[in-house]
Order: sequence, then structure tokens, then C-alpha cells
Amino acid sequence: MATTTPLTPSDQRRKPPPLPADALWWALCAAAALGLAGCSSLGPHRVWGTAAGAGYLAAALLASRGRSPRTAGAVAVTGAVLLPLLWLLAVDRAQLEVRVVARSAGLLLAEGTPYLQRPVVPEDFNPYLPGMAVFGLPEAVAGPGPLTDPRLWMGAAFLGAFALALPAGSRSAPLRWIAACPLVALPLAVGGVDLPVAGLMCLGLALAGQGRAGAAGLALGAAAALKWTAWPAIPVALALLAAASRSAGRPADRGEGRRPADRAAARCGLVALLTAAALVLPAALREPGAFRAHVVDFPLGLTDAVSSAASPLPGHLLATHVPGGRTLALLLLGVSALLIALSLLLRPPATTAEAAARLALGLLLAIAFMPASRFGYLVHPLVLAVWAALRETPGHTLFLRVRKQVSR
Repeated sequence: MATTTPLTPSDQRRKPPPLPADALWWALCAAAALGLAGCSSLGPHRVWGTAAGAGYLAAALLASRGRSPRTAGAVAVTGAVLLPLLWLLAVDRAQLEVRVVARSAGLLLAEGTPYLQRPVVPEDFNPYLPGMAVFGLPEAVAGPGPLTDPRLWMGAAFLGAFALALPAGSRSAPLRWIAACPLVALPLAVGGVDLPVAGLMCLGLALAGQGRAGAAGLALGAAAALKWTAWPAIPVALALLAAASRSAGRPADRGEGRRPADRAAARCGLVALLTAAALVLPAALREPGAFRAHVVDFPLGLTDAVSSAASPLPGHLLATHVPGGRTLALLLLGVSALLIALSLLLRPPATTAEAAARLALGLLLAIAFMPASRFGYLVHPLVLAVWAALRETPGHTLFLRVRKQVSR
């Protein structure tokens, strides 16, 4: 029968790079938060920036006086997440994405599709895949309220998935740090659809690295049903699983068919596709035209309504200021995707840390070249990069070697 044996690469014994948590780091976070409070035209962002800035400054003061990273981090989380979240829940203010998710859940229950039939203005569009409506179901069923707000469920999904993807016994400090990081703390407080996607991608890669192909497929399929940005994680996980056959260093036995790792990759891919299809296809097939308008045409800038995702990243600058720039941006997006795909074929990742780093690079390039993009999307590569660094924790299995044992 086939068994698995932990494979501990030599670099696993290195101490992982420490996450920044000194006074300088918290001071930089405070500068970013206060800068957003002064520059943003969005009320929830100004509330977050003011509260987070105060929390980060308090954390910097504590760190400068020699208090423990745990204490400073707890103060930072309180100021950057808990206080602005409670205030915004009390006054019923949130980022637009929260209202879009809540509306999509109501439409899903009433009409079987989370998409408006005739969207006109940008606020009418729902650029997310049908699975995202799940986070709005509590509000759609029980009515608006602090406990049914979609941002609570999205934040809980992210923190839960990220915690499960971390090595057991060393979760509190990384969770505290990632929650306090401005790119994560902001969407935790004001609402952000990218967080559950990032958390499920980390969980899927962690399960793939443990050789749990079916569970990895479920996690990645669920992420793929939320947003297009999760789809690149599936081929990365398949490459990670398939690399186990090369790591084993021996060909498949005659008459045995494919090697166990090859079967694991196929099983992961099949489960991921079936999970995503089960969550996406019913709504997509009910109104194909609306589905395409919302989740394909609108994000690519092919509708009359212009997406509010317009951060000055290369793709947006090309599409806005260069003749034919939209086509050029999409071409660069395709070329970067092709290069990442070739790297997976020619040099598949051998550890979960390598897989996360490869996925982070691919998403970073995609965010850079998308015609409609925003800085907030950088939460994907940030979370993946931090998680990749944490996966170097000594004593944690980064990969599994598949070995055949023949019973006599």
C-alpha cells in the first residue's frame, strides 16, 4: 500500500525571518493610516485611518519602551481593527463591497441569481463569483444588524482559514501580526472581499503540502467560487502535488498506472473544479448574459459603467493614458500568466513555501497589469508572502514524500 513519509528539506531547519514588530514598524503603519485618513474621500476609510493611526502610535510607544511584541501587537489590533469595526457597525457604515455582497445574497434567495439583470451605474455591478453571496446570507435571512454584517463573516472566514493553514502551536503571534498589518486591518474593519479568498488559498496550499489532495481541492474550489483571483492557486497546488512524484525518485511500478502523487494531483484538480462548478454554474446558467456582464465585462472595463478600481498601477495607467493601452495591458497580463505557467511546468515548487511565493508573484503581476485594479488587491500577495515565510518554521512538514511499500 502507499504511505506517506514527512520530507524535511534542509532549509526547513533555518529560523524563519521574524515579522517586523518594533517601534519603527508601528510608526510606519501609523503614518500610512493617518495619511489615508487625510487623503481619502471615503468616510469609512477616514474613520479607520484615525482610529488605526492612534492605535499604531500607541503600539510604537509601547515598543519603544521595551514592552513585549505581544502587548504592542494587541494594542495595534485594538486600534486598527476592533475600535473602527465596532464604531462602523454601530453607525451602519461600510465599504461599497459589503452592500454589494448583502444585495447579491438577497437576489440569490429571491431570484436564484446574485446579479441584477440590467446594471447601469458601477454600484449596480457585482464583479464577484456567485459563492461570494454566501457571506451576505445571514443578513438576507435575519435582516440587517451588527451580527449579520457580511464583513464579520468575511473576516471570520479569513482568520479561520489562515489559522488552519499555520503550523499548529504557533498561530497566535502570526495571526495578531497579520490582523494588525494595515493592508489587512483596513478590510477587516471596513469590509473586504479579498480576505476570505486569500485565507482559503493559503489553506488549500497547506493541505496540498500535507498530501491531503481532496481537502485541498475543496478549499481551493471554494476560493475559486468567490473570485477569479483564486483560480491561479489551483494549478500551483497541482504542480506542488505532482512534484512529489519527482521527489520520490523512482518510476511507477509496472501495472500500477500513475504514481500516487500524480493521482493526488488529479484528485485535487477534479475536486476543486467540481466544487467551484457546483457553487458557480447554477447562478451562471440561470442568467448567462447577466453573469458575463457582471463578472467578465465589468472587471475588464468592457461596459459603459467604469469600475471604481482605478489605482495608478501600470495596467490602469496604460489603459487610461496610452492609445491602445487597454489591449497592451491585457497582453502583458496574458504574457505574465504564460510565464508563471511555464515556470510551474519546468520547475514546479517543491515546498508549500515555494508554491506560495510563486502564487504571490503571479498575483502581483496580475494586479499590476489589470486595467482596473486597486492597491487593496495587494492583500493577496502580502498574505501569501507572509504565510510562505511562516512555513519555514522548524519541525513543520513542508512536503510529503510518497513511498510505495509492498506487502508480502
